[in-house]
Amino acid sequence: MELLKNLFKGDKVVWVVFMLLCFISIIEVFSAASTLVYNTGDYWGPIRQHCGFLIAGTIIVLIVQHIPLRMFKLAPVLLVISWILLLIVMVKGARTNDAARWIDFGFRFQPSELTKMALIMTIAFILAFAQEANGASKKAFKYILIFTVPSLLLIAPENLSTALLLGGVVFLMMIIGRTPLKQLGKLSLFVIIVAGVFVTFLMATPDSTLDNIPGGHRFTTWKARIIDHRDDNTKNISPEELDVNENLQTNHANIAIATSHLIGKGPGNSKERDFLPQAYSDFIFAIILEELGLLGGFFVIFLYIILLIRTSKIANKCDKDFPAMLAIGVSLLIVSQALLNMLVAVGLFPVTGQPLPLISRGGTSTLINCVYIGVILSVSRYNNLQAEKQKAIEEGNIQKIEQLEEINKGLEKEIQA
Repeated sequence: MELLKNLFKGDKVVWVVFMLLCFISIIEVFSAASTLVYNTGDYWGPIRQHCGFLIAGTIIVLIVQHIPLRMFKLAPVLLVISWILLLIVMVKGARTNDAARWIDFGFRFQPSELTKMALIMTIAFILAFAQEANGASKKAFKYILIFTVPSLLLIAPENLSTALLLGGVVFLMMIIGRTPLKQLGKLSLFVIIVAGVFVTFLMATPDSTLDNIPGGHRFTTWKARIIDHRDDNTKNISPEELDVNENLQTNHANIAIATSHLIGKGPGNSKERDFLPQAYSDFIFAIILEELGLLGGFFVIFLYIILLIRTSKIANKCDKDFPAMLAIGVSLLIVSQALLNMLVAVGLFPVTGQPLPLISRGGTSTLINCVYIGVILSVSRYNNLQAEKQKAIEEGNIQKIEQLEEINKGLEKEIQA
């Protein structure tokens, strides 16, 4: 029992949410990977590989929760390294569906996931360092843009949805970090204007012209997804008239959801997994709804909400700005990505390539999300020690107080270093 207590430190609710998400992931990926089984002929291969990533991810959580907080302040260095990797991806990255997002080292690695993690940690450090009596210093806004803009510009050409998601999370962090509202207002207006001009340009430009724009090989794909989402007429035609092969992923996801009902068909009984190309990744939430029903879908949503609420409580207990911003930043990233994946699956957002965190199959994504969980647990470690110290004071346990004070001194150095 003592061994388990030493291994599984930090907030117990976060651990329970993490384990439940991993458990759901194993069940649903095993069910949804039928197309991979058909293509490879290996019945156990896909789930064996996925379980390997989850086991490795759990080990990462156990390690990261013990990493000194000062080490996370090296994130700007990691961010610059990720920029270099993103440039390599642009030149000779491995392609899937005309998008170069991976570097092949004998195994596929997605640099954008590393960029997301490093940028969130960097923004947390900037906002914490810049805090004054009335909020963040005006200079913080400039430094945030210096790190954020290059990151988004390097990610966007091959993975626009990730760039938009990351930009949105950074904006939320600036709000929470009390960045001056005037600066946030100007930024919002600028982004709205740029987005409006860009979308208008896509809609007004012929596909043949878009294909010839240097670096614009994904423009026609983005345009098609916007048009498909905007002009979705499936609600106005009968089932007999529906061409399922048109907008293949969206239509089969809709069928999966429409046939789910309250309790679903049961694990392993999905029909649409054989038709959805990304059933085990981008559209796994549709398979969850089909097999586990609305109750199962609401339970998954509930787990992400609990993770966000619990992390917010951890952040509120912090007496230092950096660990608080770090914890809330990574939790916002996990939950925002989960929300985006779900919106795509139910047809409320154009199709993107965002996996469902800690559930979808994917090596780099799974491991990086496990780092996020480890970061949250690392931050909660300090809060737990503070609570133990207060309890020892109330009990008059002098020896315990002295032990905890020595540990706290080390943690203070970690935060302030």
